[in-house]
Amino acid sequence: MEQLPQMRMHRPATAEEAVALHAEAAAARYLAGGSDLIVNVRRGIEQPEALIYLNGIGEMHEIAESDGGISMGGALTLRQLAENEILRRDYPAVAEAAGEVAGPSHREYGTLGGNLCLDTRCIYYNQSEWWRATNSYCLKHRGEICHVAPGGKKCFAAFSGDLAPALLLFDAEVELAGPDGRRRLPLAEMYRNDGLDHLTLAAGELLVAVHLPALPADVRSGYAKSRVRGSIDFPLAGAAVRLSVKDGALGDLRVALTGVGSWPFLVPGTEKFIGGPLDEETSAQLRELVRAKAKAMKTTTTAPHYRRRVAGVLAQRLAEGLATA
Repeated sequence: MEQLPQMRMHRPATAEEAVALHAEAAAARYLAGGSDLIVNVRRGIEQPEALIYLNGIGEMHEIAESDGGISMGGALTLRQLAENEILRRDYPAVAEAAGEVAGPSHREYGTLGGNLCLDTRCIYYNQSEWWRATNSYCLKHRGEICHVAPGGKKCFAAFSGDLAPALLLFDAEVELAGPDGRRRLPLAEMYRNDGLDHLTLAAGELLVAVHLPALPADVRSGYAKSRVRGSIDFPLAGAAVRLSVKDGALGDLRVALTGVGSWPFLVPGTEKFIGGPLDEETSAQLRELVRAKAKAMKTTTTAPHYRRRVAGVLAQRLAEGLATA
């Protein structure tokens, strides 16, 4: 790790002030918890001239029921989300995902917005400066080759945030503040399948809040992940599942994945299981569908085929457990 460079620190009181400060600084970055950003700065990956500290913006720390759903400020900590009674009751996958991020100390300062805007990761990218220089860097940063797939021109760095797949289950929307004012965007539209540039946010846009709509009372959900160690590590594969059961038949089924591609995504094709029972045959078919849609590449020390298999099993076990809860 390198020493931190000299940077100017700004402390805005409103989201609009933060956006204005970002527009004035050519190489500024928003900072809340900084659990990932500061590490990348010390590795020489990020080189901001200024940091815009968000913890003084009151609305970004608020969480409240709204129109039958819930609104959450982007600077809420992961611990606050994991312990929130509304989330635990109505959106348990979200609370579980927040509680699975890294270790307890990280959850004390890591935030909702930071986890959703997490940079993509790769074994060839998240390294020290001297290590990356020795390998002529990579396509994602200062290099010309993706070491994961040297024959191509695409970056396969993986998105590894835990909260995004859980929020995708519930049609979450993000509230963004930018140079042109505020807008709301479906969370699914905030991502693209590109490890080099996976966020669709405009320059200077700030994630102020996340909004979840009201849900039917019979919806159940959960989140599970696989990682090398039981704490700290990012997911090798993570799955979030939402379903409902009525008279023994599935009335709803959604599966979202993380860690197995350059973006978090809802698995297409699960609607074909709706209307039938989640029996042994259907459960196995769901597992195979998830495996087929997981596109893990050699971005970690763990083999891609293992991560694809794990994604399928995680989804299968979650669905079975929720269906019989």
